[in-house]
Amino acid sequence: MAGQRKVGIIGSGLIGRSWAMLFAGAGFNVVMYDVDSAQLDGAKVSIKQQLNELERQGLLRGTLLAEEQFSLISTSENLSEAVKDAIHIQECVPENVDLKKQMFSKLNDLCTLDETVLCSSTSCILPSKIFTGLRRVSQCIVAHPCNPPYHCPLTEIIPHPETSEDAVQRTRELMAKIGQEPVMVKREIDGFALNRMQYAIINEAWRLVEDGIMTPEDVDKVFTTGLGMRYAFIGPFETIHLNAEGTENYMQRYASSIRRVSSSFGPIPTFDGKTLEHVEQRMASRIPSVPDELNKRRQWRDDRLVALAKLKKQMDS
Repeated sequence: MAGQRKVGIIGSGLIGRSWAMLFAGAGFNVVMYDVDSAQLDGAKVSIKQQLNELERQGLLRGTLLAEEQFSLISTSENLSEAVKDAIHIQECVPENVDLKKQMFSKLNDLCTLDETVLCSSTSCILPSKIFTGLRRVSQCIVAHPCNPPYHCPLTEIIPHPETSEDAVQRTRELMAKIGQEPVMVKREIDGFALNRMQYAIINEAWRLVEDGIMTPEDVDKVFTTGLGMRYAFIGPFETIHLNAEGTENYMQRYASSIRRVSSSFGPIPTFDGKTLEHVEQRMASRIPSVPDELNKRRQWRDDRLVALAKLKKQMDS
């Protein structure tokens, strides 16, 4: 029966709104909590608009109509009310370790069901920094979505060292049920997987500009017209497997080149000074660093992610 189980969303920002839509799309009753009533009102307006637009474009997840999904989402300024009888709680407060610890301390005491999984959306704070010492630590876990979650379904699952296998399995199954693509980070590591790989790219992109080898614009083109096109469909391991007669053959051919090039990587950049000024100036000349212009470009980005999602859906079917 649609909506028979409850999920609590803590925080009504962009990520919280996305989680609310994803869970409602799978038929869960969703209660979204925030301390600011105006923020909650704005979130409901935004969610309704997004669901209607997704339905119009044929990209709405689940079997329920947009109106039906929206009816499953309610809001509350009362934390106890938001988490009462919830089988899953998804925290989406700002990326501050003290704030998250305070929130999970409250959630730990307010949960009314023994089975409730307490889940953080943190992008790179280690689970042990947030959950250690909680009575319910065995039911605490991280599920970090890629942004924007509705169009980029990757979700990293990272357990605390004391998280039970049952909580891990239930979280993974729940993420798959709402249409996400869960990947397991088997033990906590700084940055998890997505940001470790993303930061490696940012480091080398920054060095290429800082050393005067490339412009920021041309670095971006390496991805938009090269690597990114390929990686939209296959990852690094499948890439190397296909770029030779299998993985073993690829490494026989190219392992020495990988080691040689990797040894030439410079130190970790400090991301400040003249290089920062240069990159900001070049980027702002094309996309001014003011809210209206940034939002226009974000919409441009999201439109293309929608188109890519459509293409993938068509090709998979």
